[in-house]
Amino acid sequence: MTPVLESTSQPASERPAAGVRIAGPAVTAWIRRHRTWTLIGLVFALGVALTIIAQLSPGRDDAPLSTRNAAPDGAKAVSVILGNQGVDVRQTDNFAATMSALERADGHSASGDRTTTLLLFDRNGYLDRGQLQELQRATDRLVVVTPRLSALTALGGDIRPAGVVPEGVSTLEPGCGLEDPAVAGAVTAESAYLYQAGRPCYEPSEGLGGLYASSGDGRLVVLGSTQLLSNARLDEHGNAALALRTLGASEQLVWYLPGIADVTTADAPKTLDELAPPWVAFLGPWLALVAVLAMVWRGRRLGPLVFEPLPVVVKAVETAEGRARLYHDAHAVDRAAENLRAGTLVRLARILRLGPDAESTAIVDAAARHLGRTTEQTSGVLDARPRTESELVHWAQQLDTLEKEVTAR
Repeated sequence: MTPVLESTSQPASERPAAGVRIAGPAVTAWIRRHRTWTLIGLVFALGVALTIIAQLSPGRDDAPLSTRNAAPDGAKAVSVILGNQGVDVRQTDNFAATMSALERADGHSASGDRTTTLLLFDRNGYLDRGQLQELQRATDRLVVVTPRLSALTALGGDIRPAGVVPEGVSTLEPGCGLEDPAVAGAVTAESAYLYQAGRPCYEPSEGLGGLYASSGDGRLVVLGSTQLLSNARLDEHGNAALALRTLGASEQLVWYLPGIADVTTADAPKTLDELAPPWVAFLGPWLALVAVLAMVWRGRRLGPLVFEPLPVVVKAVETAEGRARLYHDAHAVDRAAENLRAGTLVRLARILRLGPDAESTAIVDAAARHLGRTTEQTSGVLDARPRTESELVHWAQQLDTLEKEVTAR
């Protein structure tokens, strides 16, 4: 009989297909070997993903007095209230969009007898004289918040800056005959600007100017405080009443906050390309290439770092030469002379066996007796005071000669 052999192999249905390998352990081993680079790659990928999400997500408007800003310094509250009262509020962020919005409002005005008010808050002074005058001509009523002297000069009229509200004054009463301030009553006056005009309101004292100023025909109104329109202070005193009456007189309100894009080319500072001479465009890249090649050349000469055990023993001659170079560079003749004199006295005291505590007078006397000279002759060499580097070199030679003579006797 032929023996029956039992197969210990797996059934065909449970065997892996040909050419298929179990990659799990291999991948795990590869990640373990390259875990540092794997972690760096994951962090980089996460940063890219967060950047993309931040770019795609709608940005929050945090500009002061923006009708889309619900923060305390924003003006969303007054915009919503005006909208509920039937005023069409449109915020613009550049000059072209503002002029387009004013032209559309003029079209409504021609057909439906609607007027337009333009609120302008140019806190950084981006607009020039021509732009301001063009805006003034394009609107029925212009309300300017905390304008500069240059802006008021461009807009014409008799309104001029007059300082700030005195410290300690928190509210001001209208004190004028204009209808809107009279109805609104007292308003917040902290850190507000004052303006002189033919019809100023909210004056701290007579003649100082007010934080509300209007031209004779009422087509130009100046507000000296952003707090009158801000979300944080709108519900205080008569701020809301004054803001709504000033801005709600027209059925169309264009809310303009100029940006950096509104700066004209004539007023913009020259760029580096405009200031640079023409040859920089050709020679600049070559200079950059030469600089990179020089860095590579010098960097390769340095070689790898060499670790040296501490403490490092420095030869005395190297220390002396290094200190001498420092004295030479600093022109420290007096300091170098004192070091030479001290060194000579120490060595003479050792040669003459006077001990380390011997004074300079005793060393001079002993050297004079040893050489058979007078004390004045020996001290004349040791106590000399060179003033120039050439005198210092000559004196050092005399000290060396004196020391050799003492040693030879």
